[in-house]
Amino acid sequence: MTEEPIALYRSTSGPTALAVIGFGRQRVGTRIVGRRLPMHAVVLVEAGHGTLQTAKAGVHEVNGPALFWLPAGTLHSYGPSEGESWDERWALFEGTLMADMIRQRLVSPAEPVVRLQNLREMQRLFGTLHSDFATADPISLASAAATLHRIAIQSARQANADSGDTAETRIEFAIETLQRRAFEPTDMQSVARELGMSPATLRRRFQAAIGLSPKGFQLRLRIDRAKQLLTTSDLSIEAISNAVGIDDAFYFSRLFQDRERCSPSEFRRQHRRT
Repeated sequence: MTEEPIALYRSTSGPTALAVIGFGRQRVGTRIVGRRLPMHAVVLVEAGHGTLQTAKAGVHEVNGPALFWLPAGTLHSYGPSEGESWDERWALFEGTLMADMIRQRLVSPAEPVVRLQNLREMQRLFGTLHSDFATADPISLASAAATLHRIAIQSARQANADSGDTAETRIEFAIETLQRRAFEPTDMQSVARELGMSPATLRRRFQAAIGLSPKGFQLRLRIDRAKQLLTTSDLSIEAISNAVGIDDAFYFSRLFQDRERCSPSEFRRQHRRT
């Protein structure tokens, strides 16, 4: 399910080293053409394909997951390919620190697009930035600025990382694949084949990376989603079981009991706020 679009803006009180002044999240189906912003911007493309064009960088392919930077005053055009769409998050910011980030080569106007090998980490940072920026008290806004600086550091690290098909990259792909297919029937042998490894190797590397087997990770995602539905909806246990990809409601209840030490109905009674 596509998340609801977000667009938040704040004004600054004067010159600063770094201040976040806007944050957004949206699915985009049209291109921005010939725009020039008076502030800096960073755009995270979580999924999708398109291009970015600037006078200094020329035309660059954007294949999500990817991130790109737009220093203030940069004439630019970007967006998904014709007939397609992409999911993006963006942040607008001001301050003299951008010049330092360019000088330190954390940001490159000539190579603005960074192909991400660890989307989850970048999503986590953008999520933290959004949470702090939405809170809007002085400490939270300072934290949002610090997080944006960490985004620059993380993007530079990923830009400089070996782009080869490393084991870490493949496990990140496996994690993202299971997140996308969390509530669908998933053949772990097929996932392993997609990654060019045996099911046993996938299990071992997955366990080493996050402390869970692939099936255990998928079950955690399903149970967590079930808990959300139990406390925020009036859906029946059977409907919730189906919604999280488990066809047998009795089997779902047994899995839930084993993991949470209570039945789905008991969990609903304990945690429902109404």
